[in-house]
Amino acid sequence: MISVILAAGISSRLRPLTNTTPKCLLPVGGLPLLERTLRSLERAGLKECVLVTGYFREKVEQFVRSLDLSITTRFIFNPDFASTSNSYSLWMAGRVVAGMDLLLMDGDILFDWRLIPLLLETPHENALIMRPGGTLGHEEIKVEMAAAGNILRIGKEIDPVRAGGESVGIEKFGAPASLRLFEILERRKDRNEFYEASFQEMIDEGFAVFAVGTGAFACMEIDTPEDLAAAEHLVPTLAS
Repeated sequence: MISVILAAGISSRLRPLTNTTPKCLLPVGGLPLLERTLRSLERAGLKECVLVTGYFREKVEQFVRSLDLSITTRFIFNPDFASTSNSYSLWMAGRVVAGMDLLLMDGDILFDWRLIPLLLETPHENALIMRPGGTLGHEEIKVEMAAAGNILRIGKEIDPVRAGGESVGIEKFGAPASLRLFEILERRKDRNEFYEASFQEMIDEGFAVFAVGTGAFACMEIDTPEDLAAAEHLVPTLAS
């Protein structure tokens, strides 16, 4: 299995903190988010990682190369990072990973590393990590599920009342779904949309994607200064 981390965005909502530093390199609990993610992948036994970069790519690449990692990393640069969505950045990774067993992660997540084996060990070939319940609003990527646990709909536009929880930005796809995902992204890449729109098309075609609850393991996306402050309080709950 190969992993992909998307870390191209400009993170304007975190300015001025991101004026000279990409979000993935902001420290949380004394460690940059990206280092936490890479160490988690390494700890879970992943061997290869593709990083899609954009904003301050040189800083990201230099930082990763400075780490003593057993995981092999490869960089793909999205030169249109300021005007494209995460769907476009994911599409760019397809030249390397399409048709492979895939673990996909956003680069702005603080999470307990045990979520990765939790996801990888689920018997479902295609699945994502979902934080159940909680207060859901417009901004969250919400998940509506069938009784069997497979996903019916995914996206921001879902009525929170119908949602089982929030997709946190950690997904796995088997080779057939991975191949189809990048075929869909090829057609949709120029739309200003989140990559979950392509997930939805796959689901509508009949691919079964299941939600795996976070359980007791902490996880949160960081988009704003308030999120960053909350993340500092979350760090002590993470497995060491």
